[in-house]
Amino acid sequence: MTQKSPITPTIPLDQDGVHHGFLKLPYSRDDSAWGAVMIPITVIRNGDGPTALLTGGNHGDEYEGLVSLFKLAGKLSPAEITGRVIILPAMNFPAFLNASRTSPIDAGNLNRSFPGKADGTVTQKIADYVFRHLVSEADIVLDLHSGGKTLDFIPFAAVHVLDDKEQEARCVAAMKAFAAPYSMMMLELDAVGMFDTVVEEAGKTFVTTELGGGGSTTAERVAIADRGVRNLLIHAGILSDKLDIPDDSGVMLDMPDGNCFVASVSSGLYEPCADLGTMVKRGDLIARVYDAHRTGGIPTEYKAPRDGIMACRHFPGLIKTGDCLAVIAEVITK
Repeated sequence: MTQKSPITPTIPLDQDGVHHGFLKLPYSRDDSAWGAVMIPITVIRNGDGPTALLTGGNHGDEYEGLVSLFKLAGKLSPAEITGRVIILPAMNFPAFLNASRTSPIDAGNLNRSFPGKADGTVTQKIADYVFRHLVSEADIVLDLHSGGKTLDFIPFAAVHVLDDKEQEARCVAAMKAFAAPYSMMMLELDAVGMFDTVVEEAGKTFVTTELGGGGSTTAERVAIADRGVRNLLIHAGILSDKLDIPDDSGVMLDMPDGNCFVASVSSGLYEPCADLGTMVKRGDLIARVYDAHRTGGIPTEYKAPRDGIMACRHFPGLIKTGDCLAVIAEVITK
């Protein structure tokens, strides 16, 4: 018998109109004996039609999607749509309030906790509810990510290579409709427990993003998210309008194998030697790492492992052994 989720919505999820409320998760703690985690949610519905689930804050320090979805929740009206839009802008709400990647309650990484457990930790309970009660209702799912405090990305929408090629084609079409400056066939080094994985295994049309990073955002990156979300709703048949596709959008990229990732084998002071969006050749210098505890040493140099574009780089000025230093993606030419 499936365990019932302890989370309850404070609003109806299936009624016409605009409904702002919370997913209420009981959480007894020292400062609130019968307290709860109150996760903001908005549901906008107008008759029968497709359902889009829009999520941000899977990691709490990734702000491009958070800003865009909080904004959308206050602006989108039922008269504009046919169907339903479920907006969960801060899915890992404890991490969002803590400005951290993982939850301060249980150190849970929500994006490694799916499909979750109804009787598990706070993070596992959130994952369980989102998967069983929201993903199950959705026709299309958009999960907005960026690099948080430790990484910075060129702004791209992304999908994965799937065994079901018809489903993959649906995802690719939705990714292209999002119309980010770049579109990525994305490789995950460890996909176990990811939101992406369970949504795709459920057969849904799924798009994710990496829209920047550094633990903040910019007007340009939020504008990319705003346009992309609206385009996705148009593509899904929920909004009636023309897609807004900039001429310079949709440069196709690929991460064909693990050789795209450059990991630091030293700790110290990080010097980027190639900026985001730079085209590099195999063997080009992309970074140096200096011993932070003494002067006069020889820095460790890092070279591009392949031809491609600097799609991601380490963000803080200090780096540790094992940190992702860079990702070099291949540009797909037709």
